[in-house]
Amino acid sequence: MWAAGGGRESSAAVVLRVLLIATACGFVFALLHLPLPDGRARSAGPGGGERGAGGGGGVRLSAQQGRIPEARRLSVVTEEIDVQTDEIAAEEDERISKSPPDTKEKIWMMQDQLLMAKAYLHFASPQGSVHLVRELRLRIKEIERAISHSSGGTHVPASVLQKMKAMELTLSKAQRTYPRCSQMTSKLRAMIHNSEELVRAHQSESSFLEQVAVRTLPKGHHCLAMQLTAEYFSLDPIKREFPKRDSIQLDGYYHYAIFSDNVLASAVVVNSTIAASKDPGRIILHIVTDALNYPAMMMWFLTNPPTPAAIQIKSLDDLKWLPGDFSSRFKMKGVRDPRYTSALNHLRFYLPEVFPSLSKVVLLDHDVVVQNELTGLWDLDMKGKIIGAVETCSSSEGYHRLDSLVDFSNPNIFSKLDPKACAFAFGMNIFDLNEWRKQGLTETYHKWFQLGKIQKLWKAGSLPLSQLIFYNKTLPLDHRWHVLGLGHDFSIGRNELESASVIHYSGKLKPWLEISIPKYRDYWNRYLNYDNPHLQQCNIHG
Repeated sequence: MWAAGGGRESSAAVVLRVLLIATACGFVFALLHLPLPDGRARSAGPGGGERGAGGGGGVRLSAQQGRIPEARRLSVVTEEIDVQTDEIAAEEDERISKSPPDTKEKIWMMQDQLLMAKAYLHFASPQGSVHLVRELRLRIKEIERAISHSSGGTHVPASVLQKMKAMELTLSKAQRTYPRCSQMTSKLRAMIHNSEELVRAHQSESSFLEQVAVRTLPKGHHCLAMQLTAEYFSLDPIKREFPKRDSIQLDGYYHYAIFSDNVLASAVVVNSTIAASKDPGRIILHIVTDALNYPAMMMWFLTNPPTPAAIQIKSLDDLKWLPGDFSSRFKMKGVRDPRYTSALNHLRFYLPEVFPSLSKVVLLDHDVVVQNELTGLWDLDMKGKIIGAVETCSSSEGYHRLDSLVDFSNPNIFSKLDPKACAFAFGMNIFDLNEWRKQGLTETYHKWFQLGKIQKLWKAGSLPLSQLIFYNKTLPLDHRWHVLGLGHDFSIGRNELESASVIHYSGKLKPWLEISIPKYRDYWNRYLNYDNPHLQQCNIHG
């Protein structure tokens, strides 16, 4: 009968309120049948009662005036009982929630019995069996005590089970004695069912609206992209390029890659990386975006150059060597979240081809903030590994082991990987591109990807696939390099955040969305100048 603990508890409260209202109505009905002050009975209908000589109207008016305060008092009492019932129910629910599953089930059965017994008791006919009414009251007290004693316990005593059986027998008697009450029970159950359906509908609506908020670009961001794009195309073609820096020796610089279609998110990554660096003049930032957002991305950094660092921006369309269906090949049936279907997320598997002249590169997701110097990553001894990453086994992320991301029922995976191996985090990683080329890892990616097209072997997105491709090729990094979870975990401490080199808003609650976690917003907002004319015109505020 009950869909879930939460839904049942709220429904029980609804039924209790119905019973209280019915009880109040019974009190008012009794008042209407009280004797008049002179001892005479009230009339059964209009004109049917006896009047006193010359003063019948005055007596009736006086009685009505006396009933009004009484009715008001009953209304107040009913409200007080309602509040007290809610408080008691909340305390009881907390105790029940701490009980084992078997005990909870028995308690819920007793609560069900209690509701039915009270329904029979309150709607019983005054001319009914006095013995049965007394028996119902006795059973109600027994079950209430049994619930109180069982809540929070590890098991249900045998004596309680006997009381439950006794209550069942009494309820059977009541059903035979008051056949109409079975209709009332059905009605109450229907009300409970309707309430549960309403709760489910609201939960579904809430989940849907959250998904809309996550996937939809905020209005201000859309305005910014449109405005920047229009300005870019109004520029003279000669002014649409960054100043040339022919003197740059690629291996003498620190190279950071960002694959993103979000202008402001990319701006925060760029600004924070430069602010954290002790030698920003030796930084080269490489941004790859899609063709649609390329003009806006270019215009933003043309008007807000990351001086003294150098920047390079490319479109996916500039990478002519990519497969022809690259932008659409990652769409999956039933998966609409752009985090899982974005071609930019899968571009990481082509890093050596994107940067053919580089030996090492740090790849940053667009939902990170760099807080400390990262040049130490280039000095790490990679020990023949291709990627450096933080393990997630002890983090707040929802994934920890490979078996939570990959289907180990498939022999192709079971025979090659350890299901209990620790999953690695992506979002801030150092890559040894020379080692990548040496081991032919791009070909490994193609093999896994083609296998995944034939049968579903992993969850949606590029993360599970990354775990397969970089299996046994990953160097674990100290956790202070990369703290994750700011997009879903409310419990990350301030000390942990401020000691991290990179903080990552992994999860749905991105810092540029209104649904982001408030206590983490300032870490992101501090790297945007909200006095910027473009942000002001599009009403984007911190």
